[in-house]
Amino acid sequence: MRILPPMSTLRAFEATARTGSVTRAAEELCRTHGAVSRQLRQLQDHAGVELFERDGTGVRLNDHGHAFYDVVRAVFEQLEQGYGRVLDQARGPTLHVACSATFAMRWLVPELADFYRVRPDIRIRLSMTSAREMRTEGADVVIAWDLSSYPAADQQRAMPLAPVLFGPVCTPDHAKRIANGVRITHDFTSSAWDQWEAKTGKRIAPNGGLTFPHTHLCIQAALAGLGVALVEQRLIRGELDSGALVAPYGFTAFDGGLRAVPAERQACAGMHADIAAFVGWLRERLG
Repeated sequence: MRILPPMSTLRAFEATARTGSVTRAAEELCRTHGAVSRQLRQLQDHAGVELFERDGTGVRLNDHGHAFYDVVRAVFEQLEQGYGRVLDQARGPTLHVACSATFAMRWLVPELADFYRVRPDIRIRLSMTSAREMRTEGADVVIAWDLSSYPAADQQRAMPLAPVLFGPVCTPDHAKRIANGVRITHDFTSSAWDQWEAKTGKRIAPNGGLTFPHTHLCIQAALAGLGVALVEQRLIRGELDSGALVAPYGFTAFDGGLRAVPAERQACAGMHADIAAFVGWLRERLG
């Protein structure tokens, strides 16, 4: 016999601890404030200890609450992941792919129709994260060009997909003053400008500018005429073709290129057939 409180009280506790608010927890759980408060009281009565303390008009975890939340959060995450795996198995073969949000939106998703035409038996599940956050935990394969912050083992497993070519892009009007223009930088791959300058011998607004956490925001800033963004050519093909953006210095190949990093569990078990099929398709479509 398991000695556990009712599951509804644990859901109320987890949501309240995570959001820091009974009101927000009630909204998330589609319950009333009073109902969640009663569930929290029921849990604390069952445990025989207080888990929260007053914090102004809200509540916060006390030491007992923090210790219990660490356990509950881990169990809920394991339960969510396990449930997701069951659903994936029921729906058929699924390949979990992690990549940057900009690459997913501007290249991968528009191209997926071709992959499904070739391999209708494999379903792609995407995780779109920033370059700083991309790791292989939970994903079967990660697509990235800058692996400088990745562990050495990940870099060794990386499989080449295609060269990457970066170039400064801006509006036609901004191009007239590009040498002294405003530099637009990606928060987490700011070294891209250093690599471009080292390879071309050119410099653009070296004394600061605008920074954004995602490449698509850098592109939007360039489209708005705010400055010069350094972007991989595949991600702005539409804007270049339409003339909304221009690349006065063309595009320069960067070291490493775009690569696919399979999860360690996949590498240890041998290359999974679905990953091999997806990587092969990527290489063909990327040219």
